[in-house]
Amino acid sequence: MKRYNPKEIEPRWQQQWADSKIYEASEDPAKPKRYILEYFPYPSGAAMHVGHVRNYTIGDVVARHARMQGMNVLHPMGWDAFGLPAENYAIKTGISPQQAIAENTGKFKQQLTRMGFSYDWSREFASSDPEYYRWTQWFFLLLHKRGLAYRQESLQWWCPVDKTVLANEQVEAGRCWRCGSEVEKKALKQWFFKITDYADRLAKDLDDVDWSESIKSMQRNWIGRSEGAEVEFPVEGSNEKLRVFTTAHDTIFGVTFMVLAPEHPLLHTIVPETHRQQVENYQQKSRNKSDIERQETNREKTGVFTGAYAINPLDGAKIPIWTADYVLAGYGTGAIMAVPGEDERDYEFAKKFDLPVIFTTEQQEFVDYQSELKPNRKTYKLANSGEFDGLDFETGRQKILEKLEGAGSGKSVINYRIRDWLISRQRYWGAPIPMIHCLKDGIVPVPEDQLPVVLPELKSFEPSGDGRSPLANVPEFVNTACPQCGGPAERETDTMDGFACSSWYFLRFADPHNTEQPFDADKVKFWSPVDDYIGGAEHAVMHLLYARMWTKVMQDEGLIDFGEPFKSLRNQGMILAPDGQKMSKSKGNTIQPDELIEQGYGADSIRIMELFIGPWNQSAAWSVEGMGGSYRFLQRIWNLVQEHIAAGAATGESEALQRAIHRTVKKVSDDLAAMGFNTAIAALMELTNDLYKLKTEVPMGVPVWKDVLSKTVQLLAPFAPHISEELWNQLAHEGSVHTSEWPSYDESYLVEDSVTIAVQVNGKLRGTITAPMDSDEVAVTELAKADEKIAANLAGKQIVKTIYVPNKLLSFVVK
Repeated sequence: MKRYNPKEIEPRWQQQWADSKIYEASEDPAKPKRYILEYFPYPSGAAMHVGHVRNYTIGDVVARHARMQGMNVLHPMGWDAFGLPAENYAIKTGISPQQAIAENTGKFKQQLTRMGFSYDWSREFASSDPEYYRWTQWFFLLLHKRGLAYRQESLQWWCPVDKTVLANEQVEAGRCWRCGSEVEKKALKQWFFKITDYADRLAKDLDDVDWSESIKSMQRNWIGRSEGAEVEFPVEGSNEKLRVFTTAHDTIFGVTFMVLAPEHPLLHTIVPETHRQQVENYQQKSRNKSDIERQETNREKTGVFTGAYAINPLDGAKIPIWTADYVLAGYGTGAIMAVPGEDERDYEFAKKFDLPVIFTTEQQEFVDYQSELKPNRKTYKLANSGEFDGLDFETGRQKILEKLEGAGSGKSVINYRIRDWLISRQRYWGAPIPMIHCLKDGIVPVPEDQLPVVLPELKSFEPSGDGRSPLANVPEFVNTACPQCGGPAERETDTMDGFACSSWYFLRFADPHNTEQPFDADKVKFWSPVDDYIGGAEHAVMHLLYARMWTKVMQDEGLIDFGEPFKSLRNQGMILAPDGQKMSKSKGNTIQPDELIEQGYGADSIRIMELFIGPWNQSAAWSVEGMGGSYRFLQRIWNLVQEHIAAGAATGESEALQRAIHRTVKKVSDDLAAMGFNTAIAALMELTNDLYKLKTEVPMGVPVWKDVLSKTVQLLAPFAPHISEELWNQLAHEGSVHTSEWPSYDESYLVEDSVTIAVQVNGKLRGTITAPMDSDEVAVTELAKADEKIAANLAGKQIVKTIYVPNKLLSFVVK
């Protein structure tokens, strides 16, 4: 009997699939389309471990199943190649990012191929290809033309290790999201995308996508939409006005101090000389604290009095102005009206610095309205609020707003927590920003016919640390002519954040070789949006948010006819090391699929293990023993087919075989539709057990075995493509199992003729019997009495009564 040998089978079929181009997609309108995509991977130099493999296995199973259902499947792969890892590697080794990426993508592609993933490699590209980032630059110009790209000086997070600025989303607990070092603030001229213009749509349209509620919640919280009022407080002895955003303008009579963020520009003009030094000292201390750190509720409040006063626009009260770091420059106006009678942070601040507390409701004591046990402020009447005393919440709130609007001191506004997307990077390895600086004409876009602005190859990649990228040291790149006046000018030397390149790659896959435009509108319309987007939850407020914004801009420009790029988002659970820790190269606990393949398990066994280990969206620890079980499962199916092929011709039928296979077809089909991969594999294992039992009753040469085994192989094909292709071929079928029609089931075979009934005696299980379906109590009781084991437990006893649950349980009560 031929032996199961993955080392021989798998490379052979991988080559045949590549030669036949079986997985290349085309726009066939006769078939329904399914666009399946895993996150754009960064091709690191480290080998892919089994934790990475799970993500791609999920996508591949969905893609293979969809093809067998007759769908036109697009399942592409490319490389998110720009970014700091390749540049840092170049600084460390002297190997250029271009060379490193070329080598790494080759290794990564080889690993993916060895796992049998069904990608359309004809659509492969890297974000660092000039043919690709030409269109990333084109989109930058589109955003600039639409007023959505701008440059301004501002304090930005700066990573002293990576020597580049970071977006707010890339600072985690005061540290760089990539290298983990502490960050600081630096004043630089930077490029931004106006994602705030799309904040409302980004929040609202989350209702239209099939994403997990946790991801939607993370995006909504990051966008931070809130309705309130913008109120102006005149600054005493000055023409300046202090603007605040508040969601509680009904508490304006309870304002006892104002607070400005340490970065607020008014601190340059309103602070008297007597207080300037202490304010500047405090600003310096606050500069290196992250927004998260500053917002921690259990942190002791700090601040200093500025020496300036504001005037309450409704009652003329004189209000001291403080600066404190619990107020953020990036939220609202960077200033608040502090109402310690109604806000916990304001209350703590007032208590520490002995500032007055005024309560603006009839509840004349401090109540933490943010607590889980908070009373509803809306149920109280206003108090200490002048002419508005005694009014209910809604009436008082509206009338106070009307008075503010009438006095020209306030207006109703919607505010967002999200800040504009900082896209400048002072690093080499990124798409150059296509702008030119001219002394005469200012900032001028690079003409579209001069794209791409090609990234020159360098020998030194080390950033200077002065806020400029290494490109600033390349005269032949920097020096150019102004497109408007023809005079001497300089190119922008910042490069784009890598997230810009990954904000539209899913559209390029629909038409990856177009040299005239980023994509053909009809091809994108055929394939997009992405039906299944598969990856981890780590990009909830970065890549996923940015890609949604770019998609909406393209919709507004008329390039596409949809506003959401990903219909469904599937966040897989993490594969942990056998000891339950996260796999990492530094811990030395990674498990490489290449090593398991070389050990003889094969890629198919790894794929089975990845999905059988637990529900796809839950984390699970890798099991060394489980690999052996996965291999033995596949070996058992292999052996069944070999026994059938070797058996001599025989005649006969078997309803039991038909019942087993049709029951499994339904179960696996239903489970795949619900992404129940582990339970689908369990059903295949149960089927295999049934087939081994039935082969002792039904000769292997009976024709029904070929039909049953063929359907078994088809059900296995999405999970274990190599062995399935081999067995399909051995069973003498034409073509590939992966283009065969997914098996259907006959409902008549799902109706059971007999059932197994549990039998109890005085509440204890004493055995089981097989009875015809829907047998009555009398018939089942007689069958039970005739069973030798049960009869022994009834011997010498009087049956008081029987309890019968049809088709499930018979219980004897005896004495």
